[in-house]
Amino acid sequence: MRSLGALPKSVLILEALGMVLLVLAWLSLNHYVTLPAPFASPMAGIIMIFAGIMLMIPAAVALFRGMAQTVAPQLMQRHDKPISSDQEKRDDANH
Repeated sequence: MRSLGALPKSVLILEALGMVLLVLAWLSLNHYVTLPAPFASPMAGIIMIFAGIMLMIPAAVALFRGMAQTVAPQLMQRHDKPISSDQEKRDDANH
């Protein structure tokens, strides 16, 4: 992948939401921002961190998949058609 713009928009939105959630959790846990009562506890901060990381995983998978296709395209190709026995006989070294 040459740029982040090559990712689907839904993946980019999830990535942005994950980053916002992580920043919000960090600000809340360090008492820079006061959140409403259900989100102000340390347990809610930990849950926000894990949720933010989970939201960022699809973008990481898409980037790694694109990188793998660029680096080793043979690994990512699917071989749907079965090899016929005639083709195996032609390639056999024991003639």
